[in-house]
Amino acid sequence: MSLLQWDVRDSCHAFMLSRVFPHCRACAVPIGLALLHFSCGDAAPPARTAAVVWRPLGSWSGRGSMQTDPFISDTGSLRLRWETRNEAAPGTGRFRVTVHSDVSGRPLILAVEASGVGRDTAYVIEDPRSFFLAVESANVDWTVAADEGVAATAGPATGRPAPK
Repeated sequence: MSLLQWDVRDSCHAFMLSRVFPHCRACAVPIGLALLHFSCGDAAPPARTAAVVWRPLGSWSGRGSMQTDPFISDTGSLRLRWETRNEAAPGTGRFRVTVHSDVSGRPLILAVEASGVGRDTAYVIEDPRSFFLAVESANVDWTVAADEGVAATAGPATGRPAPK
């Protein structure tokens, strides 16, 4: 069989490879099938989606009022997770969290105002800077945690557990 002849049972890739590798026709068919397999796959990579990753900035707890240590947020996107418990007498518990600028000390926003026992999450968007929290509390134990939202991208789910 000449180099320009081919059997219809061979793929066109095998024909082209037989011209490139004339002395190894036995190699041309498997290589051609491999090229055909990979060339028929999905052309576009799997889509990635936008996601938010929450980076811990600090957590505090107590009973009564206090001011937290300063913390820096590079994005200004804050999540405040809080909980109150152990109310001294029903209806007497008060809990407020105000976000302050650590640069000027001025209050920026009242993020949480609650009565009694409870838990929730508050979101605050401010310019990136150093912050502190002023906690005002009466008759309840409390905890508050500040996290910073950081933009990220997530790939498609693979069905495998995430690495630890």
